This record gives sequence, structure tokens and C-alpha cells, in this order.
Amino acid sequence: MKAIVLAGGYATRLWPVTKHRPKMLLPVGDSTVIDRILSDLESDDRITDIFVSTNERFAEDFEDHFAENGYENVSLTVEDTTEEDEKFGVVGALAQLVDREGLGDDDLLVVAGDNLISFDISEFVDHFEAYGDPTLAAYDVGSLEKAKSYGLIETEGDEVVDFQEKPDDPKSTLVSIACYAFPADAIRFDEYLSEGNNPDEPGWFIQWLVENGTVRSFTFDEAWYDIGTPESYLEAVGWELGGENVVAEDAAIENTTLGDNVHVLSGAEVVNSSLDNTVVFPNATIVDADIRNSIIDKDTHIESLDLAGALIGAHTQLTNGG
Repeated sequence: MKAIVLAGGYATRLWPVTKHRPKMLLPVGDSTVIDRILSDLESDDRITDIFVSTNERFAEDFEDHFAENGYENVSLTVEDTTEEDEKFGVVGALAQLVDREGLGDDDLLVVAGDNLISFDISEFVDHFEAYGDPTLAAYDVGSLEKAKSYGLIETEGDEVVDFQEKPDDPKSTLVSIACYAFPADAIRFDEYLSEGNNPDEPGWFIQWLVENGTVRSFTFDEAWYDIGTPESYLEAVGWELGGENVVAEDAAIENTTLGDNVHVLSGAEVVNSSLDNTVVFPNATIVDADIRNSIIDKDTHIESLDLAGALIGAHTQLTNGG
């Protein structure tokens, strides 16, 4: 089996924090979302090659990160895009990647690099191999309103009998997340696209597969976070930290109250302040401030402010009255 990790998005909803870094490399506890995925994939002997698909803008970031972490079976494959409006759509990009890397003769695992998932990917592969049919991971989001934003599935047992991409009137709350396994004979991206089908969300391709054959579901319960927004990113951090805090050894914390789920990274300085449910990036300085539910990027100086739900870009200077 070969694996593709999707890491080509520009994460505009997390700007300015992700304007110059991929969201997959944002810290979640002592690791990142994509590192959790890659570690899972490398530990499964059935997966022989792992391709991380990204864009030209972030290719160097991933190259440096992979070299630093010593991955053995990971290769970077680069889309010919540098901006959001140049993207081919996920299915279009997958079709190009399969052609570019000569895939298609082996089973294929596709997983989004920005998904924090609570199950071991090896369990998902076990479920796929038990049937040999296209298989998706499914999660109950518990809200009809939330379900409108995802691919909604209906099942009989573990067979998917209906799939609706982002329905206006969802009938259930069980959704497909971006984790799929395809037998070699179901890697039909070119056929799907040649019929004029939607090249954007992979859910449209899954819906097409459901209409043309058997698709299985692998349902899990514990946790799933798509870190596409500041809120979902902080929720993922909170789940990972479980109410605890992570403070880098070389960060300076003085006369400061740390609430729950606070991560202070290397070189940051926090003085006479209060932090709760907040990530502070390297070399940021916070003085006389009360900050909650916020993301503070690197080399930022914040002084004498009360912030809630803030998303502060790198190299920003914010002081009371300034």
C-alpha cells in the first residue's frame, strides 16, 4: 500500500498565522498534526511509500521539517501552485499526483494532513483489508448544523448506502472525514474527472464511488479535529493537552498565572500576565496582559492589553493605546 498525505492548502482562515507557514506544522502539544499522521504511517509495515502533497509556497518548509525529523519513507510531491486561486481542487491534484508519481498499481491510502484523529491508522487499514472495498473514516459530529459543512453518509452496517456532500438539509450527523483507502481498481480519478465531475472536494468522488459500487465505513468515536480555523486549532490543542500546560525550557514565565491548555514555545517571555487556552509562539513577549482563547505568533510584543479570541500575526507590536 502507498499513502498520500494532503498538505496543499493555504489555510486562509488562519491567516496571518498561516500566511507564511503550513497549518500542518502548527504545534499541537509536543508534536504537530502531520507528525502524528506520519509516525502512524511509518510504523505500519504494509505502507511502503508515503507521499506528502503540498504547494510550491510551502515545499521548503516541509523539506526542512522532514529532514529535521528523520523520516525514512516520506517523499515530498509538489503541486505547481503558489496561491489559493491556482489550486486544481483536491481530486484534480490527486489525479495529477497519481500520474506524476506512477501510482495506481497498489492500494492507496489518502489522509488529510490537517486532521487530528484519535484512532490508529493501522486499525483503519485493518478494516479496509477485511473487505477490500473503498473505505472511508466516519465520525458523528453531533450537530445537524455542523453536518452541513461535511460529506454526510448513511450506512447499513458498515456499508455506505448514501453520500451527500455538504447537504443543505442533513438527515443525520454522521460525516465522512478526509481519510480514505482505495483498492487499486478504485483509483479512478481520471475517469471521474473525464466525465466532467467536480474536481474540488474529495467527497464528490466518494459520492460517485457510492453510486458505482460498494463503499465501506470505519466509524470511530473519541476525537476528530480539522484545524482549519483558529477555534478548531485551539480545540485540538486543548484535547491534546487535556487541561495541562506545555512551557518550553528556555521560555521565561514570571509572576504569571497559567490557566488550562496553555502552550508557550521556545524563547517566549511572559511577565505579570494571565494566559488561558492560548498558544504563544517562539520569541513572543507578553507583559501585563490578560489573554484567553488566542494564538500569538512569533516575535510579537503585547503589553497592557486584555485579549480574547485574538489571532495575532508575527512581528506585531500591540500596547494599550498603541
